[in-house]
Amino acid sequence: MTRLALLLAALASTTASDPFAKWEGNVTARPLVSGAQRHSMHTYFNVAPESPDGRWVLFYTSTTPDGHHGEIRIRERATGKELVLADGIYTEDAHRVACQQWVSNGRRVVFHNDAGGEWQIISVDVGTRKKRILARNRMLSWGQPNSDIVPVYKPHWAPGDHPDLELLNVATGELKTVVTAKATRAQFEQQIATRFGNRPISIFFPILSPDLKRVIFKLATATGSDPRSASASDRECLIGYDLEHSRFLFFRAKWGHPSWHPDSHTLINVPNVLEDASTGEPRAIPGLPKFPGSHPSISPDGKLFATDTTLEPFGGKKSEWGVVVGDLEGRRYRILHRFDNSDGAKSWRVAHPHPSFSPDGRRLYFNVSEGTWTELHVAEIK
Repeated sequence: MTRLALLLAALASTTASDPFAKWEGNVTARPLVSGAQRHSMHTYFNVAPESPDGRWVLFYTSTTPDGHHGEIRIRERATGKELVLADGIYTEDAHRVACQQWVSNGRRVVFHNDAGGEWQIISVDVGTRKKRILARNRMLSWGQPNSDIVPVYKPHWAPGDHPDLELLNVATGELKTVVTAKATRAQFEQQIATRFGNRPISIFFPILSPDLKRVIFKLATATGSDPRSASASDRECLIGYDLEHSRFLFFRAKWGHPSWHPDSHTLINVPNVLEDASTGEPRAIPGLPKFPGSHPSISPDGKLFATDTTLEPFGGKKSEWGVVVGDLEGRRYRILHRFDNSDGAKSWRVAHPHPSFSPDGRRLYFNVSEGTWTELHVAEIK
């Protein structure tokens, strides 16, 4: 073998054993849909917009300035062909839009919609494009793409007589209550009293673990304000629950921005911490700066993280944001893409980048609000 061949083989071996090295090289970032006069947004950093088989990218699109009214689309990665799965969608904001996400191993997409004041959870069969209303007066939170199960809750500004966490089976339509607000208060009476006093609470924003055996959620108490406003409810705390054994795991006073590690035993949260999902105990990721505005997620192999951040602490302008990829062992990170993020959808709750890896870990999707339109971007390892 020639010296050059040996060198290339050694480089390939090093890159294979060091996933971060792939992102240190030539990585290009581009709008997923270029030149279109519309917003295009993926929903959140807790879920991947790319289908489990890598064929499609799921996103929400809107031509209204605030981005609150639009469509659910999928775009074929190989051809750029787009299919409209649902139209006439009304959202809560441009921050999470319709909470659209892949379920059932990519056979279905599920989202929620404000149908004249009644929040509905709807699934679409990707093959037939047949829609089905699965639940009414419920909002959707974050499940896993390989499962038929998604967590749901009543609107946080008006939970009524059912302030509990339910799991919805998108294949059968079955709704099952798994954690009640009453039991939560009884378990953490003093901590909840310290934060919320004696105000009524509801379970809000649940996120299922990859193995579906655990869930995290925060608490909310309605304020009676406009539902489409930051003051619609008072929301805080981070609570872990073991679904398999029906028991509470931990309580933390601050929610942060948590997301699951693929091992289902760990969370990543801000600022640069890994949390034990059994105890809530945090462990700092060493050697990294704080990333203001951070929404961290972990790569499918569990070795890297991605997050967004304002770039003023890194010498950027006040309105400048960046998307970061880093090593979960710490010390190494790269600002992958920099952009002005002060424009885009004119929603009362703005669209943040919310970076999320593709299922194979080779692409990173994020929203950019640099011009008139908020646009979904993708950065890809070449």
